[in-house]
Amino acid sequence: MKILALEFSSARRGVAVVEAVPAATDGDCKSPAQDARVLGLAEAEGITPGPFELVESALRAAGLERGQVECIAVGLGPGSYTGVRSAIAVAQGWQLALGVKLLGISSAEVLAATARSAGLTGRVAVAIDALRGEFYSASYELTAEGWNEAAPLRLLKREAVEALAVGGELLVSPDAKCPFAGARLLSPAAGELGRLASQRSDFQPGEKLEPIYLRETTFVKTPPPRHY
Repeated sequence: MKILALEFSSARRGVAVVEAVPAATDGDCKSPAQDARVLGLAEAEGITPGPFELVESALRAAGLERGQVECIAVGLGPGSYTGVRSAIAVAQGWQLALGVKLLGISSAEVLAATARSAGLTGRVAVAIDALRGEFYSASYELTAEGWNEAAPLRLLKREAVEALAVGGELLVSPDAKCPFAGARLLSPAAGELGRLASQRSDFQPGEKLEPIYLRETTFVKTPPPRHY
């Protein structure tokens, strides 16, 4: 299966074309499929080039046409809400036009897989700026064989994230201005997103894809205008 992976949740946006045969995982351990390989990759810092330019660049590198893509995997965040929304929009339009399969995967999981690919092992906690003095965080146990989730994704205050580091967890963050001393700067990689997607079969219709946003949406009612 040829997978187009869109990971736009951080400042370093990436598109990868991955060719893979879905592989069964060993119990709860998530490890990249051995037969998955990256055929093409396009990455950029900031908002340019646009999503479709990155897609076309990755497809050219892979030597593929749009019609040869069988599945699109989207990093759902948490992270840049605008970036994730743009990736979802690309995937939804592609499914409407060509009927491809869609997968949404947590960018925190992608970051854990990226950390493992970078050679990190042991207990790792991702820390993604959620503003308002809070951080999206999840903990993972990384081994040579794969990785397991040790603590689920949740919102933590800065002090709680610092406590994880004091407790021996290595902090990993995609944020260039990460405030935690000793944190490893890594962005979730589109290639790793594609490899994770190669192990999954829980495909979704486009309208079901939503950014991961742990806060409840709140609305503030504005007072009526005053007439003098």
